[in-house]
Amino acid sequence: MNNYPIATILGGGGFIGRYLVRKMTEKNFQCIIPTRNAYLKGYLKTQAPPGAIEFINFNPEDFSKIKEAIKNSDIVINLIGILFENRKQKFANMHSELPGLIAKFCSESEVKKFIHVSAVGAKADSNSLYQQSKFKGEQKALENFKNTVIIRPSVVCGNEDNFTNLFAKLSFFPVIPVVKPNYKFQPILVDDVATTIVKAIEIKKNEGKIYEIGGPTIISFKDMVKSIVSTIGKKRFIVEMPMPLAKIQATLFSIMPKPLLTKDQCEILNEADNIVSNNHLTIKDLDIKPTDVQQAMSKWLWRFRKGGEFAKI
Repeated sequence: MNNYPIATILGGGGFIGRYLVRKMTEKNFQCIIPTRNAYLKGYLKTQAPPGAIEFINFNPEDFSKIKEAIKNSDIVINLIGILFENRKQKFANMHSELPGLIAKFCSESEVKKFIHVSAVGAKADSNSLYQQSKFKGEQKALENFKNTVIIRPSVVCGNEDNFTNLFAKLSFFPVIPVVKPNYKFQPILVDDVATTIVKAIEIKKNEGKIYEIGGPTIISFKDMVKSIVSTIGKKRFIVEMPMPLAKIQATLFSIMPKPLLTKDQCEILNEADNIVSNNHLTIKDLDIKPTDVQQAMSKWLWRFRKGGEFAKI
């Protein structure tokens, strides 16, 4: 690579993207970011030198500009993903077809490596359409471009996440219902996910490999919610919501633009814990020591305390 390599980052304006773009520009990468609404992503340019970030139009019906960007890139990274389906966005399109198409464009260009971010739990025989689509996307990417690297994170947490912030908001109520309270996951800090991607780019001879990454702690759903509530200095009753009731509630939530729970998420909670399986490479293989999310989340959850940042003064 030259002194100023080029990286096309799909999903660069999202949750993980904003952290990754900062790290990539620190490594002297010029970042091309496809987006539907460039005017809403201006904050990315404040964390990089002038000219280091270029926005191009993302049109799901016309990939000509993305193909051109990939043709001029050294590295391509796909961060695009959705948590639930709606009328316009389907798991099959976003998680399965799109990675395969990007990988195909990479194979037709001089791209040195394609990093595709999937999810822990991706498998062909899952009852969850989300997990099925993630697995199919991995397979298509690996088939279409041999220099593909897959990264599967567990639950990603950070300042803008939809997990710790959601349950901190729910602490407004005296009782917080939790589906499958004993379900375990291995939350990882978003900054560590971004570091993992950068390291996966730098390391050699890892093409075709899968990394499953998680934080240093495996924790149950109930204990994680307890930790969130404790961090913001509140005491709440955390009770189990039976799965049949959760699925009924998920049906009702489906009419919301951003449902709090979906039937597909209930299927995920009914399957194996969302933790690193040790069947693939892990974050240790990249010499990264992940940060404990429970210790770090006080940095962004303070705003939910009574009195906010200065609650203890």
